[in-house]
Amino acid sequence: MPEGDVVRVTAQRLDAALSGRVLERAELRWAEAGGTDLTGRTVTEVLAYAKHLLTRLDDGTTLHTHLRMEGQWRVARTGSPAASARGSDVRAVLANEIWTCVGERLGMLDVLRTRDEHVLLGHLGPDILADDFLTHPEGGVRLALCRLRAAAAEGGFPAQVTVGGGTSPGPRPWPLADALLDQRGVSGLGTIYTAEGLFAQGLWPWTPVDDVSDHDLEALLRTTRGLMLRSVAEGVGTVRRHVHGRARRACHRCGTPVAVARANEAPFKRPIFWCPSCQKP
Repeated sequence: MPEGDVVRVTAQRLDAALSGRVLERAELRWAEAGGTDLTGRTVTEVLAYAKHLLTRLDDGTTLHTHLRMEGQWRVARTGSPAASARGSDVRAVLANEIWTCVGERLGMLDVLRTRDEHVLLGHLGPDILADDFLTHPEGGVRLALCRLRAAAAEGGFPAQVTVGGGTSPGPRPWPLADALLDQRGVSGLGTIYTAEGLFAQGLWPWTPVDDVSDHDLEALLRTTRGLMLRSVAEGVGTVRRHVHGRARRACHRCGTPVAVARANEAPFKRPIFWCPSCQKP
């Protein structure tokens, strides 16, 4: 699933193409939004919140999209063959006289009032890539630490319903990897930057949150944010990965083969890579 860096770059590209321009073509090929007509409205901004994209319009409407595992937005010159948007994977088309933005294989799409965005996003923790993540007096990293600590005291956030109607296990030591992937303590992270941030700080992924000091937990969030911002600035995929996707290959630090194991419980389990020598329990 694309992580916060990919979504932020996508938002920047969409904003550059759409913001301040009137929509001359707006197709939402989505059952719940198929009857919505956005043509004639002006896009005021496109921004990212964690893994979510918010396209805001001048009439107080927001188009919310999420890429999930395989989604993407691409930008093409209006009138060019690439802007025809004829493929069966197309879920949304937003176009002005200059640019056409095509959303393919999108995982979520909603049209709602801008003032109601909290209904969709209110459960999320602070966006780790938010401009004020490190400086917000009551939110940002401070709020993330509070949410993570409070959840850790209960063994993690409230159990989520799983396939078959069951629930995930009750209170237990809450591993760092699970906490970072949950999105309700801090949002925007996926398996790549969870693994790379933990490696950079030398933390075993299954260290209980309660066993990590506030200082070290904040350092983990700051370091991980820095890696993601570097990806945004230098280009997605250009930042060197030390552990993610490198199972059985030599650690760049010590030469130990990189290991991989599971974070979270089924059906939310995800692969996490780490170095058994650099990140000991």
